[in-house]
Amino acid sequence: MTALTDVASYLPAQRVPIEDLAGPLGLTAMQVRVFRRYHGLAEVCRDDGTLLDLLLAATARLDALPGNEQRVRYVLYARGIPVVAPYPANPLHELCQALGLGHATAFTVTHQACAAGLLAVDLAGRLLAADGDPDARALVVTGEKAFTPVAQLVPETSFFAEGSAAALVAAAGPRDRLLAYACRTRGEYDGEPGQRRDLAAQFQQDFPRTLAEVVTAAAGAAGLALDDIALILPHNVNKVSWRLFCKATGYPVERVLLANVPTAGHCFCADPFINHQTAVAEGLLRPGDRYLAGAAGAGPGATFSAMVFEH
Repeated sequence: MTALTDVASYLPAQRVPIEDLAGPLGLTAMQVRVFRRYHGLAEVCRDDGTLLDLLLAATARLDALPGNEQRVRYVLYARGIPVVAPYPANPLHELCQALGLGHATAFTVTHQACAAGLLAVDLAGRLLAADGDPDARALVVTGEKAFTPVAQLVPETSFFAEGSAAALVAAAGPRDRLLAYACRTRGEYDGEPGQRRDLAAQFQQDFPRTLAEVVTAAAGAAGLALDDIALILPHNVNKVSWRLFCKATGYPVERVLLANVPTAGHCFCADPFINHQTAVAEGLLRPGDRYLAGAAGAGPGATFSAMVFEH
């Protein structure tokens, strides 16, 4: 059974108030007030380094990686943006060389946008299980630079931020074991809801219901009711989306970890892993707790994903 053997994250100290982004992104004062008061967004992380620096900052915090580099068979870079550097630059291969993982098979996972981080964990577990080596590991890394206006704003929904996360994955393990994974792709949003107002409005309307369907399906596949889930680790797109999810399902909003939404912003695929670190640091997860990581990615299409783990 797929397990996370170590999880680490990095949030840079630099924060930018969302009001400072209004001018460059062409937002009105009213739009900014809606983001702050309705969506619960206040500031976003920004890092002065390169994309490689951002990824290295997370992997450097993995306690289980030093000395075990030869056990890492795969490196999966999950990201929401298909292209993050001009040819021939390749930050993923540069990362592998810097970490002493040049021997590993390395590839990116991008086709589920900001839900690709959970897909990467599932793929890593499947690859390791097929290999049959219980000592082998896979490294999943996430984190992106908000380097263009498109990579800085989800219109009427959220702001992208610069943070990163990394996880070592094993085919089996005693903690943070993957119990179930559910995923649904909505192809009718193939026109990128962030770029078309009609699709954006429909996406906002359908979001809580589809998210609720996927979360409930994941819990059911793990043999659990939704109330058995001790904590939900969300993607940090905004607060209102998760409040609507809670209204639709009856799940207590205080059991959705939303503390990082106003202070960090939406860090692409890294959010569930960043929230995992917060939950562990604050003692919100006890041994044996079943918890759920949720994510959604839009453009092209829309993907909703949920994973149930046992801590």
